[in-house]
Amino acid sequence: MVIEYGKTLSVLETPIPGVLVFELPVHGDNRGWFKENWQREKMLAIGLPDFGPVQNNISFNRSAGTTRGIHAEPWDKYISVANGSVFGAWVDLRAGDTFGQVYTTRIDPSRSIFIPRGVGNAFQTLEENTAYSYLVNDHWRADAQYTFLNLADDTVRIAWPIPLEAAEMSEKDRSHPYLADVVPFSL
Repeated sequence: MVIEYGKTLSVLETPIPGVLVFELPVHGDNRGWFKENWQREKMLAIGLPDFGPVQNNISFNRSAGTTRGIHAEPWDKYISVANGSVFGAWVDLRAGDTFGQVYTTRIDPSRSIFIPRGVGNAFQTLEENTAYSYLVNDHWRADAQYTFLNLADDTVRIAWPIPLEAAEMSEKDRSHPYLADVVPFSL
């Protein structure tokens, strides 16, 4: 894993409204590294909405090529990586002019991303033993209404670094609908 040290805390806007990428300072030495992953006051000052996280989840992924998504949840997410790196892909599944808009980027410990509810979230691990962490502003519940999109949808053309035929995926993720059949997420 190669981590980019020396960044200053900053935010980048994306083509999907509300999706924000954060460059995070990471400090390293012979012992390893340290980062302040999320600090409310500093993050609000540079543009993160005050989304009020109530739960933290971690997805540990043993193999490179593990691919999860595309899921739009009814809560906001602040996503980061504690170990390894991922290729992240996001698709706006909210009703409106940007329905179907795609944004992709690589996330490692020096980068995080904020995803508003209704934006489909997916990732593919680029390294073994990747820990993907996310804060959410609502508690998980079995009856939550998700909107799904197929990872292989050729209308959104996500260029997965590891071809999906070689990726580790769930059967459920393989069977999600294509964009033409997706009912847009409504807020």
